[in-house]
Amino acid sequence: MAARAMSVEAGLFAVILAGVLALLQALALPAARLAGRPALAAAIPAFAAAQALAMLGAMAALIHAFVVSDFSVRVVFENSHTAKPMLYKVAAAWGHHEGSLLLWAMLLSLFGGLTAFWRQGLPAAMRLRVLAVQGGLSFGVLAFVVLTSNPFDRLLPAPFEGRGLNPLLQDPGLAFHPPLLYVGSVGVSVAFAFAIAALWRGELGPGWARAVRFWTLVAWVFLTAGIALGAAWAYAELGWGGWWFWDPVENSALMPWLTATALIHAVRGVERKGGVEGWVVLLAILGFGFSLLGMFLVRSGVLTSVHAFAADPLRGVFILALFAAIEGGALVLYALRGHRLRSHVAFAPVSRDGALLLNTVLLLVATGVVLFGTVYPLLAESLGLGRISVGAPFFDATVMPLMVPVVVLMTFGPMMRAGRDDLKRLAPRLAVIAAAAAVGAGVGAIWTWKAAVGFGLAAAVAAGVALTLAGRRPTRRSLGMAIAHLGFAVALAGITGGSQLADEAIARLPVGGSVAAGGDTFTLSELREVPGPNYIATRGRVTAEGVDLAPEIRAYETPPQTTTEAAIRSTVLGDTYAVIGDPAPEGTVVRVFLKPLLPWLWAGAAMMSLGGGLALTARAAVGRRRREG
Repeated sequence: MAARAMSVEAGLFAVILAGVLALLQALALPAARLAGRPALAAAIPAFAAAQALAMLGAMAALIHAFVVSDFSVRVVFENSHTAKPMLYKVAAAWGHHEGSLLLWAMLLSLFGGLTAFWRQGLPAAMRLRVLAVQGGLSFGVLAFVVLTSNPFDRLLPAPFEGRGLNPLLQDPGLAFHPPLLYVGSVGVSVAFAFAIAALWRGELGPGWARAVRFWTLVAWVFLTAGIALGAAWAYAELGWGGWWFWDPVENSALMPWLTATALIHAVRGVERKGGVEGWVVLLAILGFGFSLLGMFLVRSGVLTSVHAFAADPLRGVFILALFAAIEGGALVLYALRGHRLRSHVAFAPVSRDGALLLNTVLLLVATGVVLFGTVYPLLAESLGLGRISVGAPFFDATVMPLMVPVVVLMTFGPMMRAGRDDLKRLAPRLAVIAAAAAVGAGVGAIWTWKAAVGFGLAAAVAAGVALTLAGRRPTRRSLGMAIAHLGFAVALAGITGGSQLADEAIARLPVGGSVAAGGDTFTLSELREVPGPNYIATRGRVTAEGVDLAPEIRAYETPPQTTTEAAIRSTVLGDTYAVIGDPAPEGTVVRVFLKPLLPWLWAGAAMMSLGGGLALTARAAVGRRRREG
């Protein structure tokens, strides 16, 4: 018991120590210049590394408290139970506001510690400025943790048993979804720090651009994986047959992803010849701003969502003040000093650089539309204009049309020359792409015009990737880009098939009753009770020719809650998906969904992350050669 107490107190001490180190990290550089003592600035990397170690220790202490079921810690009592499987005990450490915020702060500190060791062509003075900015960010978040969201708060006398974790969160996918998503959301802070460091002195260079691209690509890879895993959880766990609801919290993860996608492509221009420095800096500032906005939406209590944490008004005010200070200060600095970064390099409209620049603008416009659709209902309600619902129809009608030219530019942009190109030279390749698009659209037109657009664009992207790689020896970097773009095409085909070709049926059936869907007959063959690790399940058996599914209704005792567990049979051609409702004397509600090609969405997302990871290894290899040379 004494060891448990020491672990918890050590965790709180580590958080406070990390906050002190973050403050020293932020103030050391200006203090060194004011005092004329360069040795103070030289200690900044050590402060960053020590802060990262302290936060790793704090997170380990919280996880330990959950593993040993230390119910004297309030968040353990409220979110765990002795009968909970070990995986969910560990995952419960970040399955609530305080723990997830501690994870957020730990990752922020960890990125600072990793940046302290970054050497790839980055001037020492620039690295110190970046670390100083990261220290300021960490101090703000750690102050929020200590003052409003202490995860090590005691509950005395200690209860004998805990309340348990929300059963909806007891899913293997959701155990890993928050860490992956947070690595991505927090990772964009590194690009933000580089942007502020560039504005600080009004200068940047190729080393700056390489670092921004590398760290943004790291964030993008994890954001892609985290968003996909969260969508897969919603699809499998919530039992409604969909995977994306345009929920405000889903949107708050999508906005940094869109901005990071734009930033990855825009910074290539700075690496090659410059010309978009101010634009790149603005994208980096906005990307982290959207990440902070997501923190506000999840933790302020302004919305109700399956993803949101319960929150009190003090937390909302604190986060809003933090957001205003960080993002408002950054935008003011950009307004005052951004002109120093602007160059006068012209981009030819018909060129790879021109296509990349136009695509980044379109991506930011799409992000702005998502932002409007997300916050407008909240603003309208707060201004007394009543409750306004903005859902899938709005986003489908606004965001989707903007993405069509983005995909078109993605198709032929990579095969263009970096400088001025000639449409006559591109004509044969454009003809091949047009033919592929026509075939895809023709297939899709059998069902709906939206299917024609989706399959046509997917086929065009795939053809563009093939033509870009044809006749050349791909590097790891170009191969990574090709895999990511091809993954997007695969995911787009999966989205199109799963939405436009789908079929469903719902009926209240007795055991032995049947319902028709997609030309097959599905029968509720049996219902029986099955004990689980910490629940009792009513398991149905839904059968058809070549299909045997076992959806469940699970009743948890701690906390008392009932959840729906879908049964999914996946093949390369699509999903067969079944859910059941609570049994009743008049029968059991059975829903069957047929989702052609939907598994391609998950495969495509995996390919996108893999392609980004491959590009990262290429950049690391270039950095090693540069150091060795």
